[in-house]
Amino acid sequence: MPSYLLLQPQCRTSAMKPIAVGLAIDDDIATEEDAGEEIISAVDLDGEEGAGDEAIPARFISAQRIQELREQHRRHETDTGSPEYQVAGMTERISHLTQHLKDHPKDFSTRRGLVALVNKRRRLLNYLFREDEQRYADIVGALGVRHRVPGAIASKEDKYGRFPGQKSTKGKSKNKK
Repeated sequence: MPSYLLLQPQCRTSAMKPIAVGLAIDDDIATEEDAGEEIISAVDLDGEEGAGDEAIPARFISAQRIQELREQHRRHETDTGSPEYQVAGMTERISHLTQHLKDHPKDFSTRRGLVALVNKRRRLLNYLFREDEQRYADIVGALGVRHRVPGAIASKEDKYGRFPGQKSTKGKSKNKK
């Protein structure tokens, strides 16, 4: 038996069948004459000349957009912690995660992260409103964020005044015996 044939057992049988491995005598071997030929890329095989228009991943586009928004809204060159900088980055992450959840509605762990991110952005915007209302108005207007301004704590009458009061229950439990 030639050396380029190996024996391999079949499942649950003792019979051995030869399998060809390696080069046969008739296989072509590259020579110095072939060295001048170009190597064909996979793009040339597909017949597409301008195949550089591959789909760019959404995460990459989102990361670029986050960087652009942060550069627009930072207060100075080395700013990484101002509320405007953080809110700008969070807003793009929120829009990216929202789109992801439209495509994958059962992704509950991402939904949980999205809710946490929205709450963190809300707290930052509340802080910014308390500190400087003009900066708050600028960032909310520029990013198109829907945010309700935190108001004073409403009194019980302001909060529930539009609803009818409860019926009095005095003495009714005593009459039932």
